[in-house]
Amino acid sequence: MHKEGVAMTKEVVEVQTQYCSSIDIKKICSFDYEIIDEKTNPLYHQSPRFLYIKKGKGKMMVDTELYELKPDCLLSILPWDCTEIIEVEETLQYEIIKYNYDIVSNILKAINYQDAQEKPILKKFEESPVIFVREEIKEEILYLFDKLKKEVGVESLMEFPETQNYREIYIGTLLSELIVLFCREIDGQRQVPTTLARPDDKRSLLLRYIYMHLSEKITLDRISKQFYMSKSSISKYIMDKTGLSFNELINEMRVTKTVNYLLYTDFTLEELAPILGYVDAAHISKVFFSKMEDKIGNYRKTYQKVLNTAHVRENKQDYQIIKYISDNFTEEIAARSVADQFHISLIELNKILVIHLEKNFYEYLNLLRINKACELLIESDMSITDIAIEVGYNTVKTFRRNFVQLRHKTPGDFKKNTRIQE
Repeated sequence: MHKEGVAMTKEVVEVQTQYCSSIDIKKICSFDYEIIDEKTNPLYHQSPRFLYIKKGKGKMMVDTELYELKPDCLLSILPWDCTEIIEVEETLQYEIIKYNYDIVSNILKAINYQDAQEKPILKKFEESPVIFVREEIKEEILYLFDKLKKEVGVESLMEFPETQNYREIYIGTLLSELIVLFCREIDGQRQVPTTLARPDDKRSLLLRYIYMHLSEKITLDRISKQFYMSKSSISKYIMDKTGLSFNELINEMRVTKTVNYLLYTDFTLEELAPILGYVDAAHISKVFFSKMEDKIGNYRKTYQKVLNTAHVRENKQDYQIIKYISDNFTEEIAARSVADQFHISLIELNKILVIHLEKNFYEYLNLLRINKACELLIESDMSITDIAIEVGYNTVKTFRRNFVQLRHKTPGDFKKNTRIQE
């Protein structure tokens, strides 16, 4: 885990590779063993993973929280989480499963639609990245790790089994089962951090927030308002942690997403541009070449592997719907009118939004409107009534109710108490 990548200067945190496997970049999952016998430097993870502690004792920081590591401890690390082992009491030995976030996330969102009222499965990992495996489910966890190992082999030993038919389906099923077991344990036994190392310091969540919103217009202005930090503070934090400027980091993350779409979908570059936040197809090509040192067409021809068996959604209309709502949220639009315009049912409309955004139509519409209202409250002298109308609400009462629901304070209190911090 912490031995990947090239060591940088002392101040900069290492960034682990985006791929699940260093041997075959087309893999959606890999398995390996690792041993840690001393403290490690901080590391940002681009690909998510599970760590199952078999032996040893220690302590690990995950973003701002400190967790105890001991046998039968299972950790879930999300994209752009920062981890650091700060103490090794007894040499740690663990098994590690890395997986492709975009592929597995799409599978789970599609499967989990009937439970749309529940918190999205992968969001639960943010509640607690650590569980201690009870005896009642230990056998199941060990079985899933063993089956995944037999399907994908062991990276460090260069032991890879012969590829069998329907492998991606089976791997996706095993990963889904592992994720569901993890979520059930979170529901049943909330893992409380041993220590909150940096109280109220949310800066470590900056990178994950950026990654999760790459399809939107990500600017320093937006991040500044979201985290109530100055633009210069954000830029300095990113440079100190990654050695990259804000724009370089955005390009790094977008190329990671681009690779997944190139490998697993048949979108054209023109269609990918708005999905991934690029200006146009030429912009994708330029950024991709500077990072990968290969023309995007050559890369796709060499590595593309269409995984229809993995049930990855490729409905291009989905993104047209999302863009339409994002472009028109200040107007009087309703779920029925949007569904009719795209010739789909209300159920299908909400299913599309839940799969891609983890929100139904009205949740997404209100989020867009309240986010815009927050900008106007901070930057303008407009009255609350004018702001309510500006962002698309017909009455101040409805605006105020939705604002309190999302921001947990009234618009007036938000304007009075919010300030950009250096």
